[in-house]
Amino acid sequence: MCHMRRTGLGIMLAAMIVSGSASHAEGPATGMAGADGRPQWQRVHLGSGAGYDFPVYANHPLGGNMNGIREVVFVQHGLQRNGDDYYAAGAELLKASGRNPDEVLLIAPNFPGTPDGAKHFDNMPVWTVQGWIGGEDAVAGPGAGVSSLQVLDDLVAYVTDKSRFPAITKVTVAGHSGGAQIVHRYAVLNNVDEKVRARGIDLRYVVANPSSYLYFTPERPIAPDYSRFGAYSTAVCPDYDKYRYGMQDMVPYARGAAPMALYRRYMQRQVTYMVGSEDNDPNHRVLDKACGAEAEGPTRLQRARGYWRYERHLATPGLASSHRAFEVVGVGHDQARMFGSQCGAQAVFGTDPAANAKGAACRAPQV
Repeated sequence: MCHMRRTGLGIMLAAMIVSGSASHAEGPATGMAGADGRPQWQRVHLGSGAGYDFPVYANHPLGGNMNGIREVVFVQHGLQRNGDDYYAAGAELLKASGRNPDEVLLIAPNFPGTPDGAKHFDNMPVWTVQGWIGGEDAVAGPGAGVSSLQVLDDLVAYVTDKSRFPAITKVTVAGHSGGAQIVHRYAVLNNVDEKVRARGIDLRYVVANPSSYLYFTPERPIAPDYSRFGAYSTAVCPDYDKYRYGMQDMVPYARGAAPMALYRRYMQRQVTYMVGSEDNDPNHRVLDKACGAEAEGPTRLQRARGYWRYERHLATPGLASSHRAFEVVGVGHDQARMFGSQCGAQAVFGTDPAANAKGAACRAPQV
């Protein structure tokens, strides 16, 4: 999962754009920091019918004038559910990008977890500590039963509402580590992508250094070179093909979806994968070591390379792909250096690599 230093630029960055949903916002006039200098959250109302309230951090007050906003960047936290830290780090990255902050709405959603009473996210849906990562439903509070993936749908709907954001043109959904897991699964499973792009809004996803990927078939990379594919041993891991790793026992949000139809649709979505060339420790302290994850390979680097090969393995003649993949040279499990790299800053904020000479270099996948 994803851990983050309070002082670093490391984050899970997601830039997303959405359509239609009633809402309001509460929070400081700037939507940025309180008297103690820490970011302050805003309350936004999402969903249809009675809906539900949800906490976010943002660089603009969400009840204000959004006529000048051209792009929305969601900064999604990891396992610690520390949206304030992710917002602060995202603001640093936005500043470093040279983009005009008056045109970019930076939002850090914060999924309330069962241990988070002290954060005072009152009267909001609450998820288990890890349940939100895979799209499970909230277990308590108003809005209990809403999937975390539905929350992303509703946030997308909120910021792509042209009556509220008339100039919006682009979305980039990006995540690192635990954050990358929900971004990847959202990119595969959501049903709003094509509708957003049909309205002329550029929707992109960035998936960096996740511990695992969502497979469409029971095949997995075969050791020792992980370049061939076959069914994994159920004697070693009886549940290896269950969700979050495979398509069995899918979460209600995506129940009934046909795996190969999902694959073909997903390949047309604009996805950028990144992995650190040094993210290769099989004993990393926050690496998912469940047998379903181990079935994908021993390290994040191997799992990334295996999944890129797998996408090509499933491809049929004539199937085009809108996916790109990079290895960030010399970087391990480091959010700041991944998103500050030449390919990372370009994928998230459109920064020209030539203007980012200090960023880590990127190379084509070594597969």
